[in-house]
Amino acid sequence: MSEIEEYLSNVDEKRSEAFHKLYDVVKDSIPSGFEEMITYGMISFVVPLESYPNGYLGRVDEPLPFVSLAAQKNHIALYHMGIMGNKEILTWFEEEYAKQVPTKLNMGKSCIRFTNVKNIPYDLIGELMTKITMEEWIASYEKYMNRKENAKK
Repeated sequence: MSEIEEYLSNVDEKRSEAFHKLYDVVKDSIPSGFEEMITYGMISFVVPLESYPNGYLGRVDEPLPFVSLAAQKNHIALYHMGIMGNKEILTWFEEEYAKQVPTKLNMGKSCIRFTNVKNIPYDLIGELMTKITMEEWIASYEKYMNRKENAKK
């Protein structure tokens, strides 16, 4: 059994069906090039080191994360790193979420939390996955890191 299959088989029964469906939506909708693996104890879709050898935060042995899914104690979490630095996509997502979901968006910088599995907007999440290609994510990440470096000088 792979690490991902093991993770999926251990999702709490109350959230298992919703988590599997969300996982399938993300996996089926994410642009090509991303690699699926377990990172930070979550199912993650990352930029493979072959495509971005600089790695995450300069760690040449750690792929650049893009989207991760976690089954937490009280919610399902979707971490979308690309939404954090892209105001246009973030605004689009917040507006569409408000139109489609009766409950308030529960979100941190990159973490979207789903406490009620009945209110997961699967189609919206699928559309969100298509908004940023791997190449666009790498460019956005590098721009962010360059700004951070320049701010130190």
